Amino acid sequence: MAHTAPEAPEPVSTRRVTHQTGRFTRDTAGSQSLERGLVLLRAFRVGTTSLTNAELAARTGLPRPTVSRLTRSLVDAGFLRYDVNERAYRLAPVVLSLADAFRHANRAADIALPLMRKVAEADKVNVGLAVGDKLDMVYLASIRHSRDSVSRTRRVVPGTRVPMELTSIGLAWLGAQPDSVREDLLAGIAVRQAEAWPAMRARVLRAIGQSQQRGFCTAAYQQGHLLAVGAAFRGPDRQLYGLNISFPYSASERRRDNARYAAKLARLMDDIQSAWQRAGGG
Repeated sequence: MAHTAPEAPEPVSTRRVTHQTGRFTRDTAGSQSLERGLVLLRAFRVGTTSLTNAELAARTGLPRPTVSRLTRSLVDAGFLRYDVNERAYRLAPVVLSLADAFRHANRAADIALPLMRKVAEADKVNVGLAVGDKLDMVYLASIRHSRDSVSRTRRVVPGTRVPMELTSIGLAWLGAQPDSVREDLLAGIAVRQAEAWPAMRARVLRAIGQSQQRGFCTAAYQQGHLLAVGAAFRGPDRQLYGLNISFPYSASERRRDNARYAAKLARLMDDIQSAWQRAGGG
């Protein structure tokens, strides 16, 4: 009697996996050249007016010949322009157009901003909303009313990037990631921190555990100046957002302040989510 071989299971659509998990998944390979070109664009930060090929190579770890080819392509495509006097590259105006297009396409920050401002003004604290990008958090909105010296001098505006591992907003965002995603991010952070990572690792894992167990985590910025509580939550668009409140450090009131502002943070998250839902998902 002949035996019929079992039918092979149908392959699972990567688009379906993306929809079910919320994590972009594709079987097709991406473009390595494009990815490297975008790495060069990320090298430009606030305070950087222009960068040479050598400086771009140092910042990105890419070989000089590769950087030279990529900057040529980025100039030809209009994303960089070459400054003849400085013999270096600057961002081109199209980058500003992309930022403006993003702001108008994503209303989440505009809807959250009045609620954030109300908390910041009432308690004289800082409130920020951010999303993850590679190993950093990028602020979508920031209201700063804390009277400490760091808050008065430190510039935090939409587009400001901060390291995930050093901030409550980033640590909470890490805690809300699927295990596999978080492990990949922690591996990248370990490479970035290099010899500092062994001493830092326990603190990072402790904060992640706190955010998973209690819904928020705490972190100090410039020890003795600012404390912050941070949390992560999903928007109606399924995007994961980070939210934080930072306030002046007080050794005697630290425990009380952490509990007080964690409660305010939870209420603010609820208010923002309700506002997003009323607006149809931002």
